[in-house]
Amino acid sequence: MQLELRHLQAVCQIAESGSLGGAARRLGVSQPALSAQLRRIERVTGGELFVRGRSGVEPTPLGQFVLAKARRVLTEMESLGAESRAMATDAPLRLGCILLVLIDGLLERTDLVLSGREITVDVEHSVTALVRMLGAGRYDVIVYGEVNDHEVALPQGTLARTLVPKEPFCIRMSTRHPLAGREVLDLAELAGEQWMTLVEDDDGGPEALVEACAKAGFAPSLRHRITDRKMRHDLVAAGRAISLTQPTAPAVEGTVMRPLLGTPITGRIRLAWNRSAVSVGQADSLYRAAAGAYLANVDNNPFHRAWWNAHPEAHPALA
Repeated sequence: MQLELRHLQAVCQIAESGSLGGAARRLGVSQPALSAQLRRIERVTGGELFVRGRSGVEPTPLGQFVLAKARRVLTEMESLGAESRAMATDAPLRLGCILLVLIDGLLERTDLVLSGREITVDVEHSVTALVRMLGAGRYDVIVYGEVNDHEVALPQGTLARTLVPKEPFCIRMSTRHPLAGREVLDLAELAGEQWMTLVEDDDGGPEALVEACAKAGFAPSLRHRITDRKMRHDLVAAGRAISLTQPTAPAVEGTVMRPLLGTPITGRIRLAWNRSAVSVGQADSLYRAAAGAYLANVDNNPFHRAWWNAHPEAHPALA
């Protein structure tokens, strides 16, 4: 077997996530499949690349050597893809995104800001995968979220702007829920609930939810992980789960959205682009289009409009 780029990416993902399970989720493969792949890679490299440490798997001296080489090769390939992409001026603009509320509105505005340039859009469920593909030149622009203090490391050759520095996550629950009539929810009151697991597991969201619940005195029961938006809403409307959601999310029949006391979990929305494929002017136009899409949703829920008016520091920088 010869080493391929996917093998180098796997080694880097294992090192970055600190566990085979986390790396497998980010790569979209099963953990047994990744373990088997790692054993094949180790046979080629001639020794063990990772050992289990106190905080997960850690690279061996050989692993550190292979990682350094792998990162160098991947960086060169990312540069090749991006620079080649920049020479094709008539190529479509490729947008990658996490399934944020503003995406629908952003797509409506891209035709106006890109002067008819073709655009392709893909939705990912991993911020890590999104960022990796931006660096590899598979995306020109990405829109993604970060939760609480979590920060996503961006690859070389990219630039980023924060669209919304802070928004308070809220709870979606069934209209039949005993707490549905409350204007504000105390997180501690939700100790016995079944929670919808967040779709993204590498944006800081799961850790923020678990930490906030721990401070409230309980561990959340995370039972359902569903990527289909309608199926998620149907499950919540049926009273089988509650979910954490953006405050700009639209109303859904059979559900209500309520803010959390003290805003223990907040989100941040960012726009990043490959600077060799997207001009400064295009990046600014896309930023303004995304800001317009977000602002169009602020009035979806009255509680968010009130919060938004009281927090001008959270507004997009449009000056």
